[in-house]
Amino acid sequence: MSKTVLSSGSATIINAISTGFGSAFGIGLSIEAEAKFSSIGVNCTSDLGADPHLMNLCVEQVLDHYNIGSAKDFDDIIPSLDFGNGEGIEVKTKSNLPLGSGLSSSSALSNAVVMATAALVESEFCLEPLTDMEIINMGIEASLLAGVTITGAFDDATASFFGGVTVTDNANREILLREKIPEYDVLVFMPNEESLSGSSDVERMKLIAPFSKMAFEKAMNKEYLEALTLNGILYGSALGFDNGIALDALQSGALASGLSGTGSAFVAIVDESSIDGVKDAWDSYEGRVIETKVDNLGTRFI
Repeated sequence: MSKTVLSSGSATIINAISTGFGSAFGIGLSIEAEAKFSSIGVNCTSDLGADPHLMNLCVEQVLDHYNIGSAKDFDDIIPSLDFGNGEGIEVKTKSNLPLGSGLSSSSALSNAVVMATAALVESEFCLEPLTDMEIINMGIEASLLAGVTITGAFDDATASFFGGVTVTDNANREILLREKIPEYDVLVFMPNEESLSGSSDVERMKLIAPFSKMAFEKAMNKEYLEALTLNGILYGSALGFDNGIALDALQSGALASGLSGTGSAFVAIVDESSIDGVKDAWDSYEGRVIETKVDNLGTRFI
């Protein structure tokens, strides 16, 4: 028996690092996680090229919640099942979501692994299912323990899990606003570099807090396109990225464009009249363009 979950990435509307308040929206790039019982303890492998430490921590969060920590514990729950020595859970992932790019790969990975592992254990042992917020918070705790996030990325995690837009108070892990949005076409520009958010310059990002608050107010007023552009350009400047990427997209007719997360990806929301022009404009930069859409479905079983 196995359980397979697909979890969407997300793109930034408001980066929460400077103020503690954030916003993100789901995108159609995703991570798929399959969990099954195995005879080799907890074993996590990924095609992402990422350290499996985060995945292992996600599995441990679930097992700790149910007070399952060893083969003996499995046997205590269901004595009729003979798991043998070293029994555990194996999780494998595959993905088309770039790693370390500001597109919530860690949040999507955490959501997928926690949800798949929990579903496997729940169905086998007839346990009480986790709530949506328990799944999200377990993934966040694992991400904090793994050191792959600065704020806990509650905005990214909720947008990945629920799809659509979420606006959040990250410090208190509270969703302030959540809704589906039009399924815009989204272009992602991936420069030939990586930027892992766990190592970003927090002090420099704190300098733009007064202006980030202005962008956040726009998000709270559901002016998501304006908020994305303002936030992206602010953080692009603070972190030394080339904002010409976003400005060229806007000049070519994009509805919104800016740095996502702490980079290195830039996103542009486009329509039929602007998609080709933005792609042409980005041809002058070193990197690649990924075409996707807004995702309103979020994390789900497949």
